[in-house]
Amino acid sequence: MIVARDIRKQFHGVEVLKGVSLAIGKGDVIAVIGPSGSGKSTFLRCLNHLETIDGGQLTIEGEVLASTDEQGICRYAPEPEARRICRKMGMVFQHFNLFPHMTVLQNIIEAPLTVKGMTREAIIPKAEELLRKVGLLDKSAAYPSRLSGGQKQRVAIARALAMEPDIMLFDEPTSALDPELTGEVLRTMRQLAEEHMTMLVVTHEMNFARDVSSEVVFMDQGEIVEARPATEMFADPRHPRTRSFLEHML
Repeated sequence: MIVARDIRKQFHGVEVLKGVSLAIGKGDVIAVIGPSGSGKSTFLRCLNHLETIDGGQLTIEGEVLASTDEQGICRYAPEPEARRICRKMGMVFQHFNLFPHMTVLQNIIEAPLTVKGMTREAIIPKAEELLRKVGLLDKSAAYPSRLSGGQKQRVAIARALAMEPDIMLFDEPTSALDPELTGEVLRTMRQLAEEHMTMLVVTHEMNFARDVSSEVVFMDQGEIVEARPATEMFADPRHPRTRSFLEHML
């Protein structure tokens, strides 16, 4: 579904991704863990073109989004093609990013209406079904300001799913939530995993990483230090940096 090869990214001359390579298969749930500033969120943002890469190759479902040529110049697919490729991925952000002036239902139908050109008649039943899925159908007419953080994040998940992505990217979806609200968001994500949605999740929730993900990737200082099946990673981390991190987090 996603193949990232030797991804490099700099900010103001500082290399924040130092040759990151990762392959994600259909139905995989990959948890990306690591200390703050290790490049996890930047890597996620590079996958769906919210950040441009400086080197390497990104392939989404067999289509090349970006590639470095023989002169060392990174070139992206033409803009309409890049947008179409990126629509295969849905993104859920740390701080929800809901439109405050729109109701919950309007937030969900806006992108299918404007980006995909769907009719209201076609998208509203789908939006209502997604709200039912995340347990918020009764909030369809509410504005985001009337929702708890956990409810906002579940609306954000429904909004991303409304575009019918093949892959879901989650950037620390529970880190802005109080602990008691985290569980409701993680339950929704577990349900998606059980439905075999391909997911890449940057998270500090170690229980989710251990119990739900098929593979855990540990990043530190812009590199993937270790990537292993979840059960192996938590039972017997091989790298000293991974071991130290997990001892601190668990």
